Amino acid sequence: MTRPRIRVAAYVIRHRDAPELLVFDHVGMPQAGTQIPAGGVHPGEDLEQAVLREVYEETGLRTVTVVNQIAVENKPHPNTNQPRRTTYFHLQAPATTADAWNHTVSSDGDDADLTFACRFHPLPLTQPLADNQDTWLNSINPQWATTTNN
Repeated sequence: MTRPRIRVAAYVIRHRDAPELLVFDHVGMPQAGTQIPAGGVHPGEDLEQAVLREVYEETGLRTVTVVNQIAVENKPHPNTNQPRRTTYFHLQAPATTADAWNHTVSSDGDDADLTFACRFHPLPLTQPLADNQDTWLNSINPQWATTTNN
């Protein structure tokens, strides 16, 4: 049996008049869909360190803090069907964080040199995120469950 790839994912919440979730789109790759910061854990890396690193690598934000761990999800990769274990975290961003910005990834991973259009989106979301990354938002607050507009 293949060991799952160990990953983390970040629900970065900013509180202003209403709660907002940090999301991003791949510039020039609309097929990738809207996502939250997420990625693999390096060998020997603590999960909280990994989620903070992924947020920084994919968005450039260093001012976020971990609130708590939300869920652990065992679900295969949607394209490769390879096993994955993703730990979801709730993080908080300062209210003064910009509304939107572009960030070019400067890591050595698969997303190196990609540009992400980052923004805060009001909660609840009205459309699911790519790979159903929004599934666990209601674990933070039941009112944040995605409501789909059909």
